Amino acid sequence: MGKEKDGVMMPVPPRLSEMDVSYPGFINGLIDEIQRKRIVITLNANAGLIDLYWYVGNMILKKQKTEGWGAKVIDRISHDIKTAFPDMNGFSPRNIKNMRRFAAEWRDYEIVQQVVAQIPWRTNLVLLEKLDSTEERLWYAGKVIENGWSSSVLAMQIESGLFSRDGKAVNNFDLSLPPEDSDLVSQVFKDPYLFDFLGTDIPRREIEIEKKLTEHIQSFLLELGQGFAFVGRQIHLELGGQDFYIDMLFYHLRLRCYVVIELKACEFQPEFVSKINMYRNVVDDVLRHPDDKPTIGLLLVKGKNKTVVEYSLTGYNNPIGVADWENQLTKSLPEDLKSSLPTIEEIEKELNQ
Repeated sequence: MGKEKDGVMMPVPPRLSEMDVSYPGFINGLIDEIQRKRIVITLNANAGLIDLYWYVGNMILKKQKTEGWGAKVIDRISHDIKTAFPDMNGFSPRNIKNMRRFAAEWRDYEIVQQVVAQIPWRTNLVLLEKLDSTEERLWYAGKVIENGWSSSVLAMQIESGLFSRDGKAVNNFDLSLPPEDSDLVSQVFKDPYLFDFLGTDIPRREIEIEKKLTEHIQSFLLELGQGFAFVGRQIHLELGGQDFYIDMLFYHLRLRCYVVIELKACEFQPEFVSKINMYRNVVDDVLRHPDDKPTIGLLLVKGKNKTVVEYSLTGYNNPIGVADWENQLTKSLPEDLKSSLPTIEEIEKELNQ
């Protein structure tokens, strides 16, 4: 039997009581497998497309080299392919030129198959347009595969210089963590962290910075990197009758540990290490699950002397890293323009007169 809708008898699924009790497990298994296969099919389709584009570009390069074909042949190739496959997109003269460049930049076909064929064509074009180094292209391609970045996110990460910042925080991870963990943890933290999303009106106090960061939490999490989950800010601790507050607390899903972040609107001072070490000790004692890895402390400061930081971390057995935070918008101003701008103190003095 069915239900009538707009004069049409619509079939209805049979009730569960009329079917074997194992049906829910059966259908859920089918749905999971279909979803998995859809992902595989999509990935294979993308890999096949990238492979085809490389083949077209490579064949054109060979003909131009052996036959002396000029650039005008691209227009004819585009016309003939569109004539042969009128319902197929992607063979405009401009895109065929991209295929030729793609093949010229990636001469090793094995790398094409193993790496760049795993990411979308538009993302590949970002790698070609914004980077000149094969090393950096491969590094960013790996990050795209690992993090699932879109082409726009990739472009932003390249423009922020992530390659030169990643894994650069001064730390004691090699001494405080097992060898199998220290390299992975080091790769997670960078130096400096860029807070461009805060705008040009940079707050001067830590509490103001925290408030701004939580207002832009999605951008902040993106800058921190994949795996960070926000737990809270100004986490209250009462120790020996005294009140303390953790600036920001995160949990890293990949590292399986809490990350205590302390923000400073000033240059690094050795005493900062003692305070963040105390905070991470409390988190380990109160919040850490037996299956969690040791809590990591991360100090974000407005400048540091690397030698002073290294000596300050010596003797601490707990994992702690120190990195700068910057606003690239301000940093990128020409030096002569920076010097001509009034300081905050000068502005306040004018306002109070």
